[in-house]
Amino acid sequence: MSKFKGKRVLVVGFGLTGVAVAKYMTKQGAKVTITDLKQKSELMDSVNALGDLKTVEFELGKHNPKTFQTAELIVLSPGVPLNIKPLDEARAANVPIVSEIDLAAGSLKEPVIAVTGTNGKTTTTALIGEMFKADNKKAFVGGNIGQPLLNHVMEETTDDAVVAELSSFQLELTEKLIPALAVFTNIEEDHLDRYGDINAYTEAKKRLLRACDKKSFVVLNYDNPIVQSFAQENQGRLIWFTKKNPIDISGEFAEQFVGCYFNAKTKQIVAKIVGKEEIYDVSQFRLMGDHNKENLMAAICAARAMGVSQKAVQSVILSFRGISHRLEFIRKKDGVFFFNDSKGTNVMSLKRSLAAFSRINPIILIAGGKDKGMDFGPLVDLVAEKCKILILLGEAKEKINRSIGDYAETYLVGTFEEAVLLAYQKSRNGDIILLSPGCASYDMFRNYEERGDYFKKLVNQL
Repeated sequence: MSKFKGKRVLVVGFGLTGVAVAKYMTKQGAKVTITDLKQKSELMDSVNALGDLKTVEFELGKHNPKTFQTAELIVLSPGVPLNIKPLDEARAANVPIVSEIDLAAGSLKEPVIAVTGTNGKTTTTALIGEMFKADNKKAFVGGNIGQPLLNHVMEETTDDAVVAELSSFQLELTEKLIPALAVFTNIEEDHLDRYGDINAYTEAKKRLLRACDKKSFVVLNYDNPIVQSFAQENQGRLIWFTKKNPIDISGEFAEQFVGCYFNAKTKQIVAKIVGKEEIYDVSQFRLMGDHNKENLMAAICAARAMGVSQKAVQSVILSFRGISHRLEFIRKKDGVFFFNDSKGTNVMSLKRSLAAFSRINPIILIAGGKDKGMDFGPLVDLVAEKCKILILLGEAKEKINRSIGDYAETYLVGTFEEAVLLAYQKSRNGDIILLSPGCASYDMFRNYEERGDYFKKLVNQL
């Protein structure tokens, strides 16, 4: 019999995660209530996704403190901050608060490959999933990308692995997850509106490191100072990736090196993960930018450590076309190239995207959205070097303008339609029009996917 049968379970937040939790808990025989500050009219996608679950109760448009205090279990969606008053009151009443990730972790039968970091985690997660597929191994790919992990639990099938992208929000309450392998792509400033400073944000990410045991593989980015420092606390089997040659770092490091590095002279990735040295040809790898070589190395480390064949890894290097909304080429019109980078939701992500383009093609950058408490100053040099025009919109447009508006011809606009049309009108043959907001989407859109899809629609209508 299910341990949740007859229990009063409150699901806080009614997005993809909330829907999955409600379905799972109903299946377990729990008495489910869903609460969200949004009105029902704003949540119709989720209401429809629940289907004909008649037993679920709704408290939408508000949070009722009494419901929080009388619940026997609260399952929190990742978008909901931990410090809202109703949760404080629930804690005072000793109501346990858990995450969807923890609920799933207790039921998953497969080894979990967990990928986190500020930037690159979606591409890395997708690459690992494709490498398993190319090796005729079944892997469920989900978490912060695609489907919640509970959807896989409810399928009641067993794959060779679960590859989970995990955000800092998803890791905040994680207690039960013990990953077979954890990847840390990088840690840079992000979500400062939620965490206040980078230390608190790093601590949330570090929960994944602390979840690893002695059997876990831990894949770390040597080139990122914060991630490199994780080695001091690591209990698992350490695997590095770096754009530097280990011999150049130190002789001792080179001798002990386990992982991947990029050989700049031969333009190859050298891997030493399962004993012997392996060479991967990346000359045909289609993803732009040095950051994508880092993502690729992280994926190779994970896949090879988990038994994916060298041949399968190389085939994915040749075939992988990238993911939607990540430096995604949309079209060429009148000699102008359009790129959708809507997933660039923080300053360092935007910086990497600008760095991925050569100086030959001037960039018209469309940026802005909901500010996450970030400093746009680090963009100054790249904007001055590569951008001929800035088109700024959304809540953060004035702040961005104060930081970098003096380094290119700059326009502040009110709507997305205006931004795209103005960019096209100002463009000339050979220009690149790049949507890379450096901000969250919530001031104008439900998520970065909706923003990117709308950009693509507007571009294709030109």
